[in-house]
Amino acid sequence: MGAPGENVTDSSLHHHDPFARSRMADVSPKEATLRRALARCKVAMAPATTALVANNAITKGDVLAAARFAGIQAAKRTADLVPMCHPLLVGTVQVDFTIGDDFVEVEAKVETVDRTGVEMEAMTACAIAALTVYDMCKSSDRTMSIGELQLWEKSGGSSGPWKRSG
Repeated sequence: MGAPGENVTDSSLHHHDPFARSRMADVSPKEATLRRALARCKVAMAPATTALVANNAITKGDVLAAARFAGIQAAKRTADLVPMCHPLLVGTVQVDFTIGDDFVEVEAKVETVDRTGVEMEAMTACAIAALTVYDMCKSSDRTMSIGELQLWEKSGGSSGPWKRSG
């Protein structure tokens, strides 16, 4: 933003109107292009809980199936949850899991052809899938935590491709 005490009226601030009030960015002049995003997060848990998830032995049912459905649904509803996020016609959502010794990693890939990116949809899919893993497993393990929610890759649009290093 500007210097301290300076009025913020720069039209390049896409999420602010001329009076510095929040607004949704205008993407209508943009061309629709293929947009992709990949996000990941982890649900840390006790090794015994990870074993229960891996063996489909959690009493609430199939943890990963429920979390996959939740993540897909969340990606499609992101604009209902994030105030300045544009509603998109999501083309595809893929939610996958990696089970480690003491964690379940969630990975969400989202793709569309639209005027704005799907980073928020991928991050929301990850977060809600992780919360579903937590909900399904909480009777077995109250020590779980969810963390490391990060965008790993994005492509499409005028800013071009981006990939997290490391």
